[in-house]
Amino acid sequence: MTLDLEAAAKERGIAYFLISYTDLFDTQRAKLVPASAIRAMARDGAGFAGFASWLDMTPADPDVFALPDPAGLIQLPWKPEVGWLPADLTMEGKPVAQGPRNLLKSLIAEAARDGLQMKTGVECEFFLITPDGSSPADMADRQPKPCYDQSALMRRYDVITEICDAMLKLGWAPYQNDHEDANGQFEMNWAYDDALVTADRHAFFKFMARSIAEKHGLRATFMPKPFAELTGSGCHAHVSLWRGDTNVFSDPEGELGLSREAYRFIGGVMHSARGLAALTNPTVNSYKRLNSATTTSGATWSPNTITYAGNNRTHMIRIPEAGRFEFRLADGAANPYLLQAGLLAAGLDGLRQERDPGPRLDLNMYTHGHMVEGVKRLPLNLLDALRALEASPVLSEALGAFVPSYVKLKTQEWESYARHLTQWERDTTLDC
Repeated sequence: MTLDLEAAAKERGIAYFLISYTDLFDTQRAKLVPASAIRAMARDGAGFAGFASWLDMTPADPDVFALPDPAGLIQLPWKPEVGWLPADLTMEGKPVAQGPRNLLKSLIAEAARDGLQMKTGVECEFFLITPDGSSPADMADRQPKPCYDQSALMRRYDVITEICDAMLKLGWAPYQNDHEDANGQFEMNWAYDDALVTADRHAFFKFMARSIAEKHGLRATFMPKPFAELTGSGCHAHVSLWRGDTNVFSDPEGELGLSREAYRFIGGVMHSARGLAALTNPTVNSYKRLNSATTTSGATWSPNTITYAGNNRTHMIRIPEAGRFEFRLADGAANPYLLQAGLLAAGLDGLRQERDPGPRLDLNMYTHGHMVEGVKRLPLNLLDALRALEASPVLSEALGAFVPSYVKLKTQEWESYARHLTQWERDTTLDC
C-alpha cells in the first residue's frame, strides 16, 4: 500500500518535503514543498527545467516532473520537520530515460523478470576538511599511517556519532565507523539491502554527512583524491544476488564459497570494467586515485588492473567470504544510482553470456602485478573511460539512451578540464 504523504506529514510533524532527484553528475536537485501542497505534488510531480541541471536537455524542452516515491521517505534527523523524498523524472508523462534512478529501476525490473534481485552494501569514505577545502580539519591528525587512529576518531566523535545516531534512528542498522587510511578521512557502514534502497540511502547519506558536518563548522567531501599525497576516497560495493530468500551467489561446494552464477556475474563486471569506470569513477580527479603514486601511508588501496582474488585488497574485485564479492573500483564521486545500475547491467550480461572471469590472481598486484602477462588495465583518465563506455556494446544496449547523453555531457566536462592551463605546464614547458 502506497504511503499517504499528507497523512504522514500530520502524523510525523512534517511541515515541508524536499522532492529530490539526482542528475547525471550526482548533484541532488530539489524543491521545498509545504505539506499542504504535497497531495498534488505526489500525483503530478514537482516541475523543473531539465536544462537547468545536468541532464541532456535544452531550454526548448518541456518541463521535467519529479514524481516522489513515498516508499523512500526519510525524515531529516537533524531537521525533523522536513521529509526527503527521492523522485523519478518524467517528461510529458513518460519516464526520462537518462534519469539515473529511472535507469536503475528499469534494470531492477529486468532482473526481476528472471526472478533475481541484487542486494548491495556500500562503504562510503569521505574527508572532514576545513570550510575552504585547503586541508583536513583536524590539525593534530598527522600520522603517516592514520588508519583506525583511535584518538583522531574520538576528536570527531560529535560529528561521527550524530551521523551514526541518525542512521540508527532511520533503521539502517549501521554497524561500524572508523578513521580511514588518510588524515581526516572516515568511513561509515550500514546494512546491505535491495539495490534501490541502498542507492537511495547512499544518496541521502552524502547529503546528510555534508549537512551535519556544516553544523559543526566543518566540510565533508567525497572527492576521490582531494590531497595528492593522501589515500583517496573509495566507495566499495558488496554485491550478492538473490532469488527469493536464496542467495544465488552462495555455494558451500564452490570455490571460496561462491556459485557458478557468482563467477559469471564477476566475469560480466570484469568484461565491461573499462566502460563501467566512466560511471563508477566519473570525474577527472577519479583517475588520480586509481593511478596515483604510493601515498604517505604506503599504499593507495585502489585497483589499477581488471583482476580478482580472494581476500586480497590489491585487486578490483575481492572475495572476502562466501556468498558475496566486493567491487573496489568505485570512488566517492560515484552517482549512487549509476553505480548500482552499472554493476547490475554488467553482471546480468555475465550471467546470460556465461562470461568466465578466468583464474584468480592470488598475489599482491602492487608489488608483483608487472610479472603477470596479459592483465587488462583500467583507464588512465576520464576520456579513456568515456570512450570505453561509448564503445561497449554491452553497456550501450543495457543502458540505452542514457549512454549518449552521459558521454556527451561528461566529454564537455573533460574538454573544460583540458582547456585549463596549469602551473605545472608552465613550469615544465616554458623553456621547451
